[in-house]
Amino acid sequence: MLKIKPFFVLAAILFFVTLLIPSLLVLPFMEEKAGGKLGSELQSETTVAAAPTADSAVEVAVYRTALSKTEKLPLDEYLIGVVAAEMPAEFELEALKAQALSARTYYVRQMLLPNKVGVPEGAQLNDTEIHQVFKNKQELKKQWGVDYQWKIKKITEAVKATDGQVLTFDGEPIDATFFSTSNGFTENSEEYWSNSVPYLRSVESPWDRNSPKFRRQIVMPVAEVEAKLGVKLPASDTIGKVLSRTTGDRVAKMEIGGKILTGKEIRDQLDLYSSDFSWELKGDNVVITTEGFGHGVGMSQYGANGMATEGKNYQDIVKHYYKGVEILEADRMLTKATAKK
Repeated sequence: MLKIKPFFVLAAILFFVTLLIPSLLVLPFMEEKAGGKLGSELQSETTVAAAPTADSAVEVAVYRTALSKTEKLPLDEYLIGVVAAEMPAEFELEALKAQALSARTYYVRQMLLPNKVGVPEGAQLNDTEIHQVFKNKQELKKQWGVDYQWKIKKITEAVKATDGQVLTFDGEPIDATFFSTSNGFTENSEEYWSNSVPYLRSVESPWDRNSPKFRRQIVMPVAEVEAKLGVKLPASDTIGKVLSRTTGDRVAKMEIGGKILTGKEIRDQLDLYSSDFSWELKGDNVVITTEGFGHGVGMSQYGANGMATEGKNYQDIVKHYYKGVEILEADRMLTKATAKK
């Protein structure tokens, strides 16, 4: 029988180990690379946060009127809360973008104003219609329930798509007023308020006829109408006489029982949807029919959605409702606004 010397056995073992060890060291890494494990782990460890947007770099202090406290949050989060509160998430994305642009412009203009109206010390604006209606994400979760995820995602997309943009006229942020539904036309600013604004001109808005808020009819007792308007209604079917109408075909002035009132005064005192109204006497009641919902100046929200449905983008929408405006980056204005805080 052949005998193998111990020296040769030892040499063979050392040679085998020398070949095996590198393979054992490399194999786990090859398996991890093939399975994507090592790459994903390294990626997760080295992921860098996205660069801040123009909106996220600005802090907003909004006074929560119901809670009597000031809430501070980034501008993009504030705008999401405003768009969600002011426009239905079911609207077209381009309409939501137009609303986001309008809301950001309003905020920047508000920050540049010397006096803050309707807010306590330390707040920039409040969460009501005096400024812009705002709801935070906790409130929206409660309101939307199971629809929260898709609605917040859509509105967030609209805000991000217009990041840092504002509407300007002669290089300054505009007073981007908006309302729900027109009567088919928007209104010249001076025909509803006292000041004439070059970009707030009357334009056609035929899409509003599809709004569920386009026409409304209410019945009000004669005694209530007389008390609220401070007039005595004549004992005839003709309640009053329209003396003039606005460019947007709303009541400008009306004579009732010897007293002359503006359409705005009648709308405010009777809490009507619109200053485009007609009425008739029915026994002891007045039947009032209105067309449109809101003051009528600036951008119609249902009109914006109608334009978006027809394929118009948010730039088309805002330039239709705000005449002669430009969309500019707000870096300089945001810096100036922040410096004023």
